[in-house]
Amino acid sequence: MFRIDEKIWFWTLLLIPAVILLFLWLQLWRRAAQKKFAERRLLEKLSPNQSLFKSVLKILVLCAGFGCLSLALVNPKIGTKLETVRSQGVDIVFAVDVSKSMLAEDIAPNRLEKSKQLVTQIINSLASDRVGIIAYAGKAFPQLPITTDYASAKMFLQNMNTDMLSSQGTAIREAIQLAKTYYDDEEQTNRILIIISDGEDHEGETVDIAEEANEEGIRILTIGVGDVKGGPIPIKRNGVVLNYKKDSNGETVITRLDENTLREIAQETDGEYINGRNTSEVVDTIKEILEKMDKKEFESKQIADYKDQFQWFLGFALVFFFIDIFLLERKTEWLRKLNLFNEASI
Repeated sequence: MFRIDEKIWFWTLLLIPAVILLFLWLQLWRRAAQKKFAERRLLEKLSPNQSLFKSVLKILVLCAGFGCLSLALVNPKIGTKLETVRSQGVDIVFAVDVSKSMLAEDIAPNRLEKSKQLVTQIINSLASDRVGIIAYAGKAFPQLPITTDYASAKMFLQNMNTDMLSSQGTAIREAIQLAKTYYDDEEQTNRILIIISDGEDHEGETVDIAEEANEEGIRILTIGVGDVKGGPIPIKRNGVVLNYKKDSNGETVITRLDENTLREIAQETDGEYINGRNTSEVVDTIKEILEKMDKKEFESKQIADYKDQFQWFLGFALVFFFIDIFLLERKTEWLRKLNLFNEASI
């Protein structure tokens, strides 16, 4: 496992293009000055050992030294041991609505992106809880099984979009059914399912959803994204709005946040509905709920005992700087024979 301590030092790599640009400028300035002084043939006679190749080689060696020094400053580390860690937490499954209505921009930047932001911030607030992710529209699709790898969870989350499922609709029943398979302990009482949606197309299923969730000991928290006033669903190409989705009569479809349905789903399962407009309030509410729940103990494998690797890059940097000091810019006999830049022999 690879880890970097001080990523900010990557900015020092900008020294390399700066040095190259300075070198090119100096070469152009030198040539302009030499033309004013004498003709090229006369200059070659006056300084027959001047080598362009050696100058280029020196600057490349210097840049290699700066590159290695930058890598030493970021302090890369390699994990050398895998440990089994015991921790306590809650199993949380996020079911994210990826239907087309989630493209509505009645909440910035749009409902789906806001949903991703909410889930990301909730994950950032967790300590040792396990998380899983489900995407659903007309069907439910597993994105990430239950895990403590928060980095992977956020990576999978960012890749979710409204085109990942061809069937449209809102298969909340299938999402709950799929969530049941995520929990690996039948006696577990701290099962949390967080549904992030605009609530559309859920009506008529509330009672059945609550019964199924209660039977499996699943507590549902719902987060509503969007505005009750609603908004159109944009059709975009390359980020430019071409049109808005229309119904069979040619009228623009207006999609609205259905808070009542989401609130009913949560209440029937002894859960809670949260409006997703204010991210910090959502995160605080989720944290309060989780703190009151029983914690389950589970094991996880983690990389431990990271070893610093900066010394290798520092050593290479010193070697390159040492070579640069003793690398002369004038021609040597072997270089004159190679004539790499078609330099005229004198």
